[in-house]
Amino acid sequence: MTQAMRTTITLVALGALLMIAAAWGWHATMKPLPAKVDSPICVDTPIAAGSKVYPQQVTVSVYNASQREGLAGRTMQLLKDAGFAAGQAGNAASAKVDDVEIWTPTPESPDVQLLATYFGDDVKVERRDGPGVGVTVIVGDRFRDLSEGQRSFVAEDDAEICSPPVT
Repeated sequence: MTQAMRTTITLVALGALLMIAAAWGWHATMKPLPAKVDSPICVDTPIAAGSKVYPQQVTVSVYNASQREGLAGRTMQLLKDAGFAAGQAGNAASAKVDDVEIWTPTPESPDVQLLATYFGDDVKVERRDGPGVGVTVIVGDRFRDLSEGQRSFVAEDDAEICSPPVT
C-alpha cells in the first residue's frame, strides 16, 4: 500500500469519526434539561408526648381577610422573625374574621398551641381545614401585632405536625 493511499484511508476514517461525534453532540444538546424537583413546603413529623415543639419546627400559612393590603405578608414576616417556617400567604377576602383566627383540623396539636401563644387572648382556634399548608392563620382588620409567645411548647400527647423538610 502506498503512502498516499494510507493517508487517504486515515483521513476518511477520521472524517467518519468526526461526523459520528458531531451527530452525537447535536443529539445530546437537543435533549430537554432535567426538570427541577420541588421539595415540599412541609412534611408530617411525629412528635412524642413530653417532647418540646419549637417555632422552627412549625410551618405557618397566613391569609388576609382584611381590607388592609399586604397584611398577610407583614404577618408572615413577623412570624418568620419569631422563628416559624413560612408556608403560603395570600388573600382570604371571603373569610369573616375580625381579629385573628387559627384554622386547623387538630386544635389540640402542640404546633397550634405554640402558635396561639403568639396571638394572645384574642386568637380564636377553629376546627376546620385551612387553605394553606401547615397551620393556617387568618388575619382581619383589627389584627395589629404579635404577642410575646412561648419559646417552646411541651406536647401532652403523641402528635403529628407539619414541619419544614430537613435538607
